Amino acid sequence: MHKKITARRFELTPELKERADKELESLTRFFDNIISVELEMEIERHRKLAELKVKVYNTVLTATGESEDMYMSINQAIDKIKTQLKKHKGKLKLRQPEKITAATESRTRPQTNPDEVDV
Repeated sequence: MHKKITARRFELTPELKERADKELESLTRFFDNIISVELEMEIERHRKLAELKVKVYNTVLTATGESEDMYMSINQAIDKIKTQLKKHKGKLKLRQPEKITAATESRTRPQTNPDEVDV
């Protein structure tokens, strides 16, 4: 997954970048096939805006969060995207269930050979 974090009209602190990166990584729990994630944070007077764009196969999901705290704005946008990812995954399961199960099985299959593991 390709990640891009942008700050407009303010300096991006390492703590804020680390927190945003951690939150973006948590999105893979809801949908595995995320191609790229773009987070744009902006400050306008007293408003802190966070706009999140998530690109999945053939679709771009967007969400915004707005509050007086940048961390809260990021959380709002992340929560909205999580809802959209769940809905998108549900639609895919209805249309193409065999592709979803094949992808899930290949990702959850253990990488080790059970005959080589010491007990």
